[in-house]
Amino acid sequence: MPLCVIEGAITATIAATAFTLSWTHSVEKTEWREHWVLEQHRLRVVEARVRGSGAGMEPPEGSVLQDGWWVYRPAIPPQEKLVLARSGATGGGWQLCVEEDCREIGGTSAGSPVVIRACGGE
Repeated sequence: MPLCVIEGAITATIAATAFTLSWTHSVEKTEWREHWVLEQHRLRVVEARVRGSGAGMEPPEGSVLQDGWWVYRPAIPPQEKLVLARSGATGGGWQLCVEEDCREIGGTSAGSPVVIRACGGE
């Protein structure tokens, strides 16, 4: 099942069952990364990591510091979709990576959401 990335009227279809989503925190200017898998038409986060802590980004209990990253497993259920909206304060959007192939999403759409979901899972 492919992944659909929807930005306004444009839908990109990506052949992937796992991806990494990364971005820069708008206040602390610190990188975040989340590793997601696609299972049964839902998205499940399997790991998150952040370089540092600060305004609204304290690592949760059980986080482990590895090579400068706080690493943890978010306690959220599988999601039907991810809705991403950027503030415009970071100068860019998100990086979506499938293995070594990375692309920026939402980089020019401050305030406009980007939706990530399983294709056909509407």
